[in-house]
Amino acid sequence: MDKATFEIRCTGCGKPFPHVFMPFCDVCNNITEAFYDLGAVKIHEASNPYVRFRDLLPVHDDALLPDTASYTPVIHAKALGVKLGMAHLYLKDETQAATGTTKDRMAAVSLAYLYECGVRAFCTSSTGNSSTAYANAITAFPDFAMYLFTAEDFVDRVNYQATSQIVHYGMRGASFVEAFNYAGEFANKNGLVSERGFFNVGRREGLKLAWLEAIEQIDRPIDWYVQAVSSAMGVYGVYKGAKEAVQLGLSPRAPQLLCVQQASCAPMAQAWAQDSATIQPHHVVQEPAGIAKAILRGDPTRAYPHTRRIVKESGGSIEAVSEAEIRAARDLVEKLEGASICFSAATAVAGLIKRVRSDDFPKHETVLINLSGSDRDVDPAVDRRDDVHWLARSGHGWVPEVPDRKGSQVF
Repeated sequence: MDKATFEIRCTGCGKPFPHVFMPFCDVCNNITEAFYDLGAVKIHEASNPYVRFRDLLPVHDDALLPDTASYTPVIHAKALGVKLGMAHLYLKDETQAATGTTKDRMAAVSLAYLYECGVRAFCTSSTGNSSTAYANAITAFPDFAMYLFTAEDFVDRVNYQATSQIVHYGMRGASFVEAFNYAGEFANKNGLVSERGFFNVGRREGLKLAWLEAIEQIDRPIDWYVQAVSSAMGVYGVYKGAKEAVQLGLSPRAPQLLCVQQASCAPMAQAWAQDSATIQPHHVVQEPAGIAKAILRGDPTRAYPHTRRIVKESGGSIEAVSEAEIRAARDLVEKLEGASICFSAATAVAGLIKRVRSDDFPKHETVLINLSGSDRDVDPAVDRRDDVHWLARSGHGWVPEVPDRKGSQVF
């Protein structure tokens, strides 16, 4: 089947980057983005979102995308809506994805995108959900290898079947940001690709599928989109997809964005509250802690300006909520709507509840909350902690915790 064309270009100077993985422009250092020939885009007759919306994904060969996938449900949250005085409250239930999180969409499109760019081995890091999603999807690409670097506190959140395609390094006492940065250093030292998280076009483009599904599942225009965030990669993807949907006539308008963080680790919310264009040193959380582990990113310095721009453009906001508010929101969703969600997803719900109770939120409008994930049960047959290669901090860098015959060489 014919497929609409797309091009990866710099958002600053417009330089094109065909068939090469280039998160940042090598001329002006702006981020790259996928631009589609929207006049040629078709929405295909299919229940598989990767087929239905394939013209809006940065992959040439459809065979690289999942051939068996379905929409995740949208819950019309009538009971929760009654409690909040909102008749048009909807929940996008991403807990029904293969690994229980919205990051499955990211992994499916990102792996296909990287593969077409010629990448065969890459380094990455996450707080658990992205890594698990990658590990689940990578077996569809037998000649792909992933070098995964995980901060100690998140190792238990990475779950995957044993495979030689994954080399997993745990980093004692490291924060997520340290693990993420070291993944990049390791890639540079060893001639590998650092896939760059938020700045990987394939990641952002995959995550917009939640919105494209939802505008077909909800029979009225959506006014607000709510999601818990660390870097806001998913929100960025959704907003781009929403603007494309408007241009295609699939939706009358893009939503206002409500990004929510937990108060114990809220660098974006703090910067937003102070109307700061950038993350300042006093916004950075050096030792992130909190119950919503999937969004424990203490230093989103590079991503924040991009997030701030789209939130301002949408007329939205970035908020922070307490642990008590998160726990209460989680209990409400399970009690009233029967959905079991993780604390990160509950953070989004808590953010909306906080705004509604402040009396300045338009309760009559249509709101979609992304229930971005659930808690995964640790299955002894799947949990691969025994396969982790532990690294320890030293005065000269990271070294293997258990020395080999050569000793603990700087890693």
